[in-house]
Amino acid sequence: MKLDVISLDATKSGTVDLDDAIFGLEPRADILHRLVRWQRAKAQAGTHSVLGKSDVSYSTKKIYRQKGTGGARHGSRKAPIFRKGGVYKGPTPRSHAHDLTKKFRALGLRHALSAKATTGNLVILENLEMTEAKTSLLAKTAKELGWKRVLIIDGAEVNENFALAARNIEGIDVLPSIGANVYDILKRDVLVITKAGVEALEARLK
Repeated sequence: MKLDVISLDATKSGTVDLDDAIFGLEPRADILHRLVRWQRAKAQAGTHSVLGKSDVSYSTKKIYRQKGTGGARHGSRKAPIFRKGGVYKGPTPRSHAHDLTKKFRALGLRHALSAKATTGNLVILENLEMTEAKTSLLAKTAKELGWKRVLIIDGAEVNENFALAARNIEGIDVLPSIGANVYDILKRDVLVITKAGVEALEARLK
């Protein structure tokens, strides 16, 4: 697959050959769905917690005699039936993460990249070099290029000036190639990858 390469001033600066095994697949929604669920489950804090019967601070003395009261038999005010008693089988802190194999995760990333290429929402950029970290300049460039909700993936390291200029612009996310993931790619409307990012992703996913 061949795509045009553009620079930050929107001028064409050549073409690039993209590997069809990474950018030319027929996207499968079931694979992408499993990857997104895996990512979101892994990110879930799992810190939800309630007090059980053994955790509630209250006297352990039997509240009244077992029989002869005409009411139900109870041994503790900490029972779930009472107000301010412990919760029965309530949520406890735990991890929500589940396993997915490395091969399947790599396959999911290939399908996410292919999904953007198939819909025409993949842009290849020459580089992210900026002479100065000016948010206003980058915001103007993004507006001219029509970038509203965009994820930009660079090579091993993101250009420092570009990262500083982009961090206060809503709708622009910047990641190094090692941080590329299915959820962030699908969350944004446009995926922009630098030539260095393409090389790094192809090396990672081959």
